[in-house]
Amino acid sequence: MMSDRHVPHAGAGRGGALRDHATIRWGIIGCGDVTEVKSGPGFQKAEGSRLVAVMRRNGALARDYASRHGVPRWYDTADALMADPEVDAVYVATPPDSHHEYVRRCAAAHKPVYVEKPMAMHAGECESMIEACRAAGVPLFTAYYRRAMPKFTRIKALVDEGTIGDVRAVTTVLYQSYAPPAGTVPWRVDPRKAGGGLFVDLAPHTLDFLDYVLGPITDVAGAAGNQAGRYRAEDIVSMRFAFGSGVQGVGLWAFSLGTSLDRTELLGSHGRIAFSTFGDDPIVVETGDGTESVAIARPEHVQQPLIQTVVDDLRGRGHCPSTGESALRTTRVTDAALRSYYAPPTPDAP
Repeated sequence: MMSDRHVPHAGAGRGGALRDHATIRWGIIGCGDVTEVKSGPGFQKAEGSRLVAVMRRNGALARDYASRHGVPRWYDTADALMADPEVDAVYVATPPDSHHEYVRRCAAAHKPVYVEKPMAMHAGECESMIEACRAAGVPLFTAYYRRAMPKFTRIKALVDEGTIGDVRAVTTVLYQSYAPPAGTVPWRVDPRKAGGGLFVDLAPHTLDFLDYVLGPITDVAGAAGNQAGRYRAEDIVSMRFAFGSGVQGVGLWAFSLGTSLDRTELLGSHGRIAFSTFGDDPIVVETGDGTESVAIARPEHVQQPLIQTVVDDLRGRGHCPSTGESALRTTRVTDAALRSYYAPPTPDAP
């Protein structure tokens, strides 16, 4: 480990002690691409927050990240970062296959955790992570950051205000063409590292936001396949789903098409709201009074609004809407959609 400066400060101890902290001091496990712009700077710019340490198994890359982002310390082992008494809370930003291990180890070290999405490889791991944090008395948050981005909080407000009446149905589609470089299997389409393919990487953003707006999905039926044969993971998923509130939905995610489309529609008794999950196009609101387009710019660091809610929650000044429990629900939905695709064949299967 190399350090540019050292500022003595007592450790936070168990989660509740952070409520008295003026500043939450963060450490990152896995300072890769997602932390460069989307999340890492958010820990430095959020009020009452500071990024004090980063870890990557390649120490040279960890040192480079720390130098470029003005982070005081870097490590090449997770244990060293978790043992740092100046790290109050930890952001786990590794691929999903290590989320379970790192979150449980953070809990054992009595460090609150903010973990990347998808939360884990499957729901069983999510449940284990939640239990470990509960037993240690530390909170667990998940990086479903659309729950706090201005565009999506506006959509939720429109629904809550009854702009389109009672929501009755949802349709969602995501079409892309994706082919990894020849001879490579990026981790996002390697089921051993990601728990699935691009469906697991991308669809949860929409499904989790729908959970936030409409309540939990309670019934799922899905079909998955691999049409292009470019990798082992699924490249097409269709799904029928229903919410506890009675709202029904259908979705199609396809990643080997010659066209692109990203569109979700909330259909109500008095109108509809259409939006993209990943694009910057305006929200379209259609009611009996006409059609309105609402353009809302995305934040420079898309995770910063949610990070602020995490910091506020840890300091006892607010509430984070994205927890381990809410993320578990989303993982259960994606597990159900992919169950038949990844289920081991039975002895009689052809």
